Amino acid sequence: MSSDAADATGRDRVVPAVVALAAVALLVRVVGLGARPFHWDEARVGYWTLRYLESGAFAYRPVAGGPLLYHVDRLVFALLGATDATARLPVATLGGLLPVAALLYRTRLRDDETVALAAVLAFAPVLVYYSRFLRGDLPLAAFALVAVGAAVRAVDADAPRWLVVAAVAGALALASSGFAVAYLLCLAVAALAALDTAWIVDAGATRSRLAAVQSRLDAWRRELLLSAAAGLLTAVLLFAPRAGTTDGPGLWTPAALPGALEAATLGAVRKFYGVRVDSRRYGGTHELLPFVRDHVEILLVVALPVVALAAMAFLVDRYGGSPRPVVAFFGVWGAASLLVVPAVTEVLGPWLAVHTVVPLSVPAAVGLATLARFGRRGAATGDAARVAAATLLVAAVLVQAGAATTAGVYGPSDRSNRFAQYAQPADDLEPLVENVSAVADGDGVDVLFVGERYYTAYERGNDQPPVADEWGNRLPLPWYFARAGAETGSVTGVDDLDNRSSVPPVVVADADRRGALEARLDGYRATEYRLSLWNRRVVVFVTE
Repeated sequence: MSSDAADATGRDRVVPAVVALAAVALLVRVVGLGARPFHWDEARVGYWTLRYLESGAFAYRPVAGGPLLYHVDRLVFALLGATDATARLPVATLGGLLPVAALLYRTRLRDDETVALAAVLAFAPVLVYYSRFLRGDLPLAAFALVAVGAAVRAVDADAPRWLVVAAVAGALALASSGFAVAYLLCLAVAALAALDTAWIVDAGATRSRLAAVQSRLDAWRRELLLSAAAGLLTAVLLFAPRAGTTDGPGLWTPAALPGALEAATLGAVRKFYGVRVDSRRYGGTHELLPFVRDHVEILLVVALPVVALAAMAFLVDRYGGSPRPVVAFFGVWGAASLLVVPAVTEVLGPWLAVHTVVPLSVPAAVGLATLARFGRRGAATGDAARVAAATLLVAAVLVQAGAATTAGVYGPSDRSNRFAQYAQPADDLEPLVENVSAVADGDGVDVLFVGERYYTAYERGNDQPPVADEWGNRLPLPWYFARAGAETGSVTGVDDLDNRSSVPPVVVADADRRGALEARLDGYRATEYRLSLWNRRVVVFVTE
């Protein structure tokens, strides 16, 4: 067989291998998808999506995250019903299909590196865990990777149609999470690093390539305008308000359309700046170095193989003779995220690792493929030491990833699980949903929260963010009660029960009020639940 034929055969094997990896990745993400109870952040998204489905009213509010998940889950709930599993299904599907994005980089990666990239995106434990989690971090990272890959594909294949894909993916990334602002800075730094690397290797060739790209962009003016229009249209559809039963501007209300368009563009920018930037001048800032330290520590615990492989590949590529811009770009993107992501976040959580692991997946894939080639060359030459070294290193990566996935992704939600954050409930809450569903009749208040910690004077004000801290103290229960179709109310103390003509079938309070409530709630069954990994225990009374 000629070398060209062999190369063609190798290339023919890449796509089936990547597709197979994506199929397995999808499977590991959907199995037991509803087994872990909702984290408080997930409960916020789920609850407000249920209210959006009920009223038809929606408005972008930066405090509640990007609008993408609300629109997608509203459709999912309408089609499949609202459960923990169906709410997470869109993120799980996107995470399972993420390995296919590796094919966008085939012009910059070798065939084995492309397959390795798909494998890293499929099985990196932190990506598996947060593909099974209702937050915008994984969608943001996924769409950013697709946007960059589509832009690369457009240039390398001289195919301007990919610019539309890049623009739409970029708009979806912006609508996924406010962390998209951090990505813009990281991508700018990474692009400069890639250009610098290419310039050092061959300044003349780089100058010629830049001139060719400029000429191509001049010839693509129409395609660029079309792509910009596609991206803008996608952003407007996602950020524009929906009037529903309210009198505000709505995307589908002709008379209010100008207001809706303004709200989806300049209005969204002003909101984001006001909530995420300007308000931080008044007590919303934090010390940078402790956040950076903790972020790095989290990465070393939940994603050590990816970090180690990426660092090895970056250093070997940079100083091994012929640096590659693709390795420099993603290596610097990942390195920049170590500083930028902790700087912009307000709460430090393990999910921040996603924003570093996804860009580092590319150099990590290069490192993994390099190890495999190192071992194959040893096998071809009979070098047992080389084969043993490569085998041990690859086996260490696989064992660590497998152990982390088994213990963290599918393991219990407790303080030993490093993927879980404090606001992750430690008890199964599905029995509570079943009990509440059995007694909630929709005739007045079905669930009564007792205590100043949970009291809000106007319950309907909780249907849209921002909401009072007291409502936030109830999380994740509002999601589960809304799923059960229960109406909620609240009182400030146990004595207030004596002033009610009747007590609702479900009463919720802090666990330390159990004795006082048992004296008043004859015929109720009490069960305690841990609503976080520690120090958040409530008692729920349900009528027999």
